[in-house]
Amino acid sequence: MPMSKAREIAFGALMAAMMFAVQVGLSFLPNIELVSILVIVSTVAFGRITLMSIYAFVLVEGLCYGFGIWWMNYCYVWLILYVIARIFRRCSSRLVWALICGGYGLAFGFLCAIPYGFVGGPYAALTYWVSGIPFDLIHCVSNFVIALVLFSPLCRVCRQIAGRPPAD
Repeated sequence: MPMSKAREIAFGALMAAMMFAVQVGLSFLPNIELVSILVIVSTVAFGRITLMSIYAFVLVEGLCYGFGIWWMNYCYVWLILYVIARIFRRCSSRLVWALICGGYGLAFGFLCAIPYGFVGGPYAALTYWVSGIPFDLIHCVSNFVIALVLFSPLCRVCRQIAGRPPAD
C-alpha cells in the first residue's frame, strides 16, 4: 500500500531533519558523514520523496551556515547522488552500494570544485580540488565502510516504513 501524501511529506521532513542532525553531530570528524547513505537509502525506499528531503536539508544548511559558494555545490551534488541511486535502485548488493557511496565520496571534491571554476577560473577549481584530495580519500573510505555496514539495515527499516516488501 503506497504512503499517503501527508505521510510522504512528514517522512520527507523527518529525513531532512535527520540528515541535518547527523551532519551537525559528526561535523567534528573530517569528511565522515551519514548524509550520503541516508540519501541513497531514502531514494531506494521512497523514490522522489527524497528530493524534498534533499532540498529541505540544503535549505536548512544554508540558513544555518550561510549561502556561500559551498552552498551552491549542495544544490547539485546531492541531486547527482539521488540520480545515481535512482538508476541502481533495484540493486540489493551492499557491496555495490558501498562502492557507489565510496566513489561518490572520492568524487565529492571534484564536483564541489565546479563553481570555483566559474568564479575564479580553471586554476581556482583545480587548486580547490587538488588541495582537498586527502579529505576526498577519507570521504571515500568512510562512505564505503558506512554503506557496507548500514545499507541493509537502514534499507530494511525504510522499506517497512514505506510499506514495501523487503528487497532480499
